[in-house]
Amino acid sequence: MLELKNVSKRVGNAMHIRDVSLGLERGSLNVLLGPTLSGKTSLMRLMAGLDRPTSGDILFDGKSVVGVPVQKRNVAMVYQQFINYPAMTVYENIASPMRIAGRDKATIDRRVREAAELLKLSPYLDRTPLNLSGGQQQRTALARALVKDASLVLLDEPLANLDYKLREELRIELPKIFAETGAIFVYATTEPHEALLLGGQTATLHEGQVTQFGPTIEVYNNPADLLTAQTFSDPPMNVIPVEKKAGSFQFGDTKVKVPKAVADEPDGPYQIGVRPHHLLLKEPSGESLELKGSIETTEITGSESFIHMRVGELRLVVLTHGVHHLAPGELGSAFIPPERFFIFDGEGRMVSAPAMAGAA
Repeated sequence: MLELKNVSKRVGNAMHIRDVSLGLERGSLNVLLGPTLSGKTSLMRLMAGLDRPTSGDILFDGKSVVGVPVQKRNVAMVYQQFINYPAMTVYENIASPMRIAGRDKATIDRRVREAAELLKLSPYLDRTPLNLSGGQQQRTALARALVKDASLVLLDEPLANLDYKLREELRIELPKIFAETGAIFVYATTEPHEALLLGGQTATLHEGQVTQFGPTIEVYNNPADLLTAQTFSDPPMNVIPVEKKAGSFQFGDTKVKVPKAVADEPDGPYQIGVRPHHLLLKEPSGESLELKGSIETTEITGSESFIHMRVGELRLVVLTHGVHHLAPGELGSAFIPPERFFIFDGEGRMVSAPAMAGAA
C-alpha cells in the first residue's frame, strides 16, 4: 500500500502540492484528474521519489520512503513526453528492465512479444526509436513500463500522443492489464471521459489540493463540492446562481419548485450546477427552470452540437445530439429539469445530487 500523509511541496514561494493524504491499495487503478497545472505531475514525482516533500510523509507497505532515491524503488513511470534508448531496438528497449532484473531469456522474449502485440508494435521490434513515429515511440515506452513488474506504475497522460482508435482500444485494455499485475497504478489525465472509461478510483485535483477521492463513478455522480463537479465535467459544468425563497429557486424573473431533497434547507443563495448534456433546447413535459438568452456561437462536430448562450451575465454551454445550426444573436431558451440539478450552497458545498444520478 502507498500512503501519502499530509504531503505538501513548496517550490520557492509557490505551493505545488497542499496537504495531500491518500491511500492507494496494491492491485488498484487510481486516476489523478485535473486541468493542466493542477498538480498531477508534481504529485507523481513525489510518489516516485524524484522529488522530496517539503512536509508530510510517504509510506510504502508501512515504511517511510521519503529520501529513498528512485533508483532504489521498484517504480516505473511513463510521461506524455516519451523516453526511449535511441541506440537500442524496440525489442531491446522493452526487454531492458527485465534484463536488469536478471529474468531468463525465454521469459523476456515471451513478455516482450506479448506487450508488443497488445500495443501494436510487433512489426517494429527490429527498428530503433528514431525510425518510429511519435505514437510508436510512446507505445514502446509504455510497453517497457508494463513488463517491468514494478510495484508502482505511474502513467502521466501516456495516451495523449496516440491516434484516436488506438487510444480508445488501450483505454479499454489497460484496466484489464492493471488488474492482473498486482501493482499500484496511478494514471494522470485532464479528461473526465478518460477517467470514466478507466474506472477504478479517482482523485480530483485543484491547485495542488485533492478535492475528493473515491470510486470514479461515485465521485462523478456525487461530487463533494462545486470545484470537484467542475473538474469532472467536460465541457465545463454550467453554474446558475439562484435564491431559495418560499419553496422555490428563483433566477431573475423565473422560478421553479425546489426538489424535495432540499425542501428543508434554509432559504438563501444557492448554486445550481448542470452538465451541458442535461440542458434542453425544448421545454420538457414536466416543470423546469427556463433560462432565456441569446446565441453566441454554435460548434458542430457532426454527431453533436455545442451551443454557447449568454443569459444576462452568464455564459452557458448546451451539448445536444445532431446538427443544430443557430445563428449568433438569435434569441432562445434552455431548460433544466429539477431532477438534473446539482445543488450547492453559497460556500460551494454540495447539498444535493440529481435524483437521476446514475444517468448524470
